[in-house]
Amino acid sequence: MTIGILLALLAAVGYGTSDFIGGFGSGRVSAWAVAFTGQLAGAGAIVGVSLVMPGTPSLRDFGWAALAGLGGAIGSAFLYRGLASGRMGIAAPVSAVGAAILPVLVGTALGERPTSLVWLGVLVALPAIWLVARESGGDPAGRRPAMIDGGIAGLGFGCLFVATAQIPSSAGVLPLAASQLIGAVVIAVIATALRKPWRSSVRHHHWGIAAGALGAVGTCLYLAATQAADLGVTAVLTSLYPAITVVLAVAVLKERIRPTQRVGLAACGAAVVLVAIG
Repeated sequence: MTIGILLALLAAVGYGTSDFIGGFGSGRVSAWAVAFTGQLAGAGAIVGVSLVMPGTPSLRDFGWAALAGLGGAIGSAFLYRGLASGRMGIAAPVSAVGAAILPVLVGTALGERPTSLVWLGVLVALPAIWLVARESGGDPAGRRPAMIDGGIAGLGFGCLFVATAQIPSSAGVLPLAASQLIGAVVIAVIATALRKPWRSSVRHHHWGIAAGALGAVGTCLYLAATQAADLGVTAVLTSLYPAITVVLAVAVLKERIRPTQRVGLAACGAAVVLVAIG
């Protein structure tokens, strides 16, 4: 259980750092282009890992990988729509909390029974994620559409977490590369339908490559975490990734941290402690 908790937290670091770099790069080139390039880069990185960590994946494993790729792409698409319409302050925390709740429900349905302290940690983590990811401002008139965008994004990311967890250790990591490639295709299709640019120039590829590689590391670590601990616990801990993004924004970009985010970060720490000792 302990190694699973550690791996899930490292996965959160990977995802949070990926989001920080991707978000920074999206200010210089289309977010869709960064996401598309990141998916391809992540696939390449995972293929490289599979050469030293081979497995024997089945068709079923690739099926779960396809579902994970679809979920991740849909989550990104609706989250980006919330960003593009200026409703990120609502869409982001809704999506982050949704991504944590769905695996908990699925894990419980599959028979997982965490201890009382672990459940308390999960309950503390959900509002903590909200407080950390919550942004000030935004148009109150757009609250309902933002809730919808965030809810769909959360279901997408939750689906990514649940489906990835179904891939056994015997399959290795190659199915995750297929998941990344499917995600790239879905992002290109959705971006085209929304008439958003999803191709970037060669000089801007580094943003997507860096974000994608770190995201791939996060996914591999999350997969390993689910094989060592309960789905609900690992998904919730991995969903703490917005805290990493906020900390990096403060440390690197010297952004000011709001009082509510301070409370959220403290609650994230408390949640980790409760899960660890539980």
